Amino acid sequence: MTDSSRNESPDEREDDLELSPAIEAVLMVVDEPVSTVVLAQVLQRPEGEVAAACAALADEYEAQGRGFSLKQVAGGWRFYSDPAYDAVVQRFVLDGQQARLTQAALETLAVVAYRQPVSRARVSAVRGVNVDGVMRTLLARGLVEESGLEGESGAHLYQTTGHFLERLGVSSLEDLPELAPYLPDLESLEAEL
Repeated sequence: MTDSSRNESPDEREDDLELSPAIEAVLMVVDEPVSTVVLAQVLQRPEGEVAAACAALADEYEAQGRGFSLKQVAGGWRFYSDPAYDAVVQRFVLDGQQARLTQAALETLAVVAYRQPVSRARVSAVRGVNVDGVMRTLLARGLVEESGLEGESGAHLYQTTGHFLERLGVSSLEDLPELAPYLPDLESLEAEL
């Protein structure tokens, strides 16, 4: 860093940034397409200049035969992996997701699915064992999520996610098979405690 660049404000240093690398940096952290207007606002550059830079980047990546491309879809720009590498990407993505859930995790997930919203303590009471570690696993995999606090105790409540339904191949909880009669009644469990 030179002495003169140390004296510049952050905004002045941003103006000196090259446009294409700045666009790449922003697009690397997005989960959905970003419009040219938004990119122009963030980069403080004219919209036409940003649109031209995005198009030039897309052409450059295609000409270089990269494993990714920059596409304008759904009103914005986003990086995509090259379809020629679908098998490799799929293997990479699925390898991390292929680890099966343990029996304990499946049982815990069933209790949450059929008794939601439910606290960890209630899930533990139904299963008869501590479920803290299993709940952390289910949270990390995006199968359950927090859904508020229980009024009386202030305990966190949990429910299944849209990802859970997607992985099961059902559109709603009503599509789950009838299982609730086989689970102990929560009121009788509370009476025992």
